[in-house]
Amino acid sequence: MSKTLKDLKIGDFAIISGFVTEDVPAKLYDMGFIPGTEFQVKNKAPFGGPICISIINNKSLLALRKSEASQILIEKI
Repeated sequence: MSKTLKDLKIGDFAIISGFVTEDVPAKLYDMGFIPGTEFQVKNKAPFGGPICISIINNKSLLALRKSEASQILIEKI
């Protein structure tokens, strides 16, 4: 079973390995979510709120909806 960004816990590090479908919103690419990108989960809002991650190579903080996070396949490191 493939893991997605939504499955990670606060403090976990991972690498983006791909996407669940070929129909990926361009906004994810624009935000830096491309295969090979390393990131860390910084915070997860309660009650189905957004997930905050830090992209390692440029130290940017980004927030994603859980529906978006469930589309990003990852490999935990």
